[in-house]
Amino acid sequence: MFLDEEQEVPPKIPAARETQSAAFRKLYETVFPVLFKVSCRITGSEEAAEDLCQEAFFRYYEKNIVFPNPEEAKYWLIRVVKNSALNYAKRKERERRAYQRAFRENGRKTETGEGLLIQKETRFEVREALNKLPENLRTVLVLKEYGELNYKEIGRILGISEGNVKVRVFRARERLTGLLSAVGPVG
Repeated sequence: MFLDEEQEVPPKIPAARETQSAAFRKLYETVFPVLFKVSCRITGSEEAAEDLCQEAFFRYYEKNIVFPNPEEAKYWLIRVVKNSALNYAKRKERERRAYQRAFRENGRKTETGEGLLIQKETRFEVREALNKLPENLRTVLVLKEYGELNYKEIGRILGISEGNVKVRVFRARERLTGLLSAVGPVG
């Protein structure tokens, strides 16, 4: 088939743009799982977590930020998602309290089946205990346990030393254990 003069030839993507696109795709594939875990833990919602992660990548792509290496981009994205998730969680908590005040409803629902009930209560107790921790301790514990990041990565994200991260994780675990033991046996 021959091209008529009226037919347009699709423009070719420059090699640099293809390389940039491949780098973005690789960053997305490697960093998204970590971002999703952190966001999901903070928000308590897989749907919200996915939306927040997508928004972070849109921001990264739109701003066309250039980082010296993929690790710096990863840390920037984790900070963006962490902050967005914390804001989302705070907003949802305010909405939940307002709803409860307005309708005087109890937030806990009873499920059928002993196993499901115990599992739900356990998650609720752990979430409540985790939410009682100061934000600096809660954040390092979420990044460590749910984000599966190492101490060095957490330190870079939060702008604190690796030693400080270790101390905070230790203190967070100790306080969490104390809060859970005060509630009673979990599970």
